[in-house]
Amino acid sequence: MTDISQKQGAFSWCELMTTDTAAAKDFYSQLFGWAIVDRPMPGMMYHVLNVGDQSVGGLMAMPPEIPSTVPPHWGVYVTVDDVDASVKLVEELGGKIKHPPTDIDSSMRFALIQDPQGALLSIISYKTTAA
Repeated sequence: MTDISQKQGAFSWCELMTTDTAAAKDFYSQLFGWAIVDRPMPGMMYHVLNVGDQSVGGLMAMPPEIPSTVPPHWGVYVTVDDVDASVKLVEELGGKIKHPPTDIDSSMRFALIQDPQGALLSIISYKTTAA
């Protein structure tokens, strides 16, 4: 991989979970000039944020399992070489797994972790195919 965002330890994706995706799309496209591309995913619509031809983040409706007391918020993803191995290390280091390792189509795998102080962070690995 040559993309630095897909290297171990790099911040690689930002994502907004919101209660009003239409309003968020309108606000951020006007504020930053982002082109927003709707991408159907199983059970939901995901909105990819683009600067030119580069995808820089996404936004989505707040999942129903998130309590209504949680406000809309931005989250970040840090790249890891292996999500499953990283989840084991999180637990060994005293952290918690808030969402288990899960595939996002066939190209990515992520998990939501919580550090020992309570901060949440998503980790992600990008699957590549040999040329």
